[in-house]
Amino acid sequence: MPHNHDHNCSHEHDHNHEDHDSLSTGAQDSLYQYIDRANVVALNADDDYKGSDAIKPWHERASEDKFVESDADDQLIIRIPFTGSVKLRSLLLKTGPADLTPLKVMLFANEDNLDFQDVTDKKPTQEFDVAQGREVGEYAVKTAKFPNVSSLTLFFPSSQGADTVRIYYIGLLGTWTERKSNPVITVYEAQANLADHEKIQGTESNFSTPQR
Repeated sequence: MPHNHDHNCSHEHDHNHEDHDSLSTGAQDSLYQYIDRANVVALNADDDYKGSDAIKPWHERASEDKFVESDADDQLIIRIPFTGSVKLRSLLLKTGPADLTPLKVMLFANEDNLDFQDVTDKKPTQEFDVAQGREVGEYAVKTAKFPNVSSLTLFFPSSQGADTVRIYYIGLLGTWTERKSNPVITVYEAQANLADHEKIQGTESNFSTPQR
C-alpha cells in the first residue's frame, strides 16, 4: 500500500534502555490499568493477533509470548484509548527482532480516526527513531505536548528491512485523572417576545399578539 511520507518532520533520536530509575518508578507510573484494552484498535494487523496483545502489565513487559505483527506490509497503526485523562511522560517499546524492528514510531494525541489514508497528512505530536534490541526501550516524550490525552495513536510507517513489523510490548508512563464531564447548561426562554426577535421580511402581518 503506497503512501507518501512527510520527511520534513523533526524526530527524536534519544531513547534509553531501562535503568534503575525506570525500574523503580515504572511500576507505579504505569498507565496499564487506565487503558481501555477492550477498545484498542490495530490497523493492518495479522488476523492471528490483536492490538491489545502488546498491551501488557508491567511485570510482563519482557515477555515474548504474545505480540502484534503487521499483515499486508510493514506498516501498522495502533490506537490506544484511555479511561480518563492522561499526562504522558514516556513510551516503552519492545520490538523486533532485528529487521522486524520498526524504523520509527509516530505518536498522535487525541486523533481517534486516523487510518493509512490520512495519517501521512497529519503532523505527529512527536516521533522517535526506534533502536534495535531485545530490551524494552524508553522514549521520553515532551510532556507539554501530551498534557491531556484521551487516546494515543501509534503509527509505525516501516520496518528496518523485513516485510512486516513486530511489537511485543507497548507501555505508557504518566499520570491519570478522572475525566470530568462538563454539565450541559440550557437557558430556556419563558415566553417568546416577538419584539426581541428580528422580523423576517414580508411576514410582519402574519404575527398577532397573543390574547391574555
